Amino acid sequence: MVDAVRQRPISIFHPYMVEVYVAVDGSEACLSLTSSKTYCAQNGSVREVKLELEFKRYEVYENKIREVYRPKGLLAFTAAAREYVRML
Repeated sequence: MVDAVRQRPISIFHPYMVEVYVAVDGSEACLSLTSSKTYCAQNGSVREVKLELEFKRYEVYENKIREVYRPKGLLAFTAAAREYVRML
């Protein structure tokens, strides 16, 4: 994923603007650098996507609370829609 990010010109960003999301089933990890640039890695390949997520719920995992997000819009109704957990 780092190699894919290095290949594209990106300006300097604030460290609090970078967000990492992981699919609940562990099949995909996404690195959101800005509102328009998100890179998702799955099965060893990386692709640039427009990932628009909305908060759905809090859940307890290993005695900690985590936030669960789902894609918003029409993508949320497709069979491929996944739930993502924001890594803090």
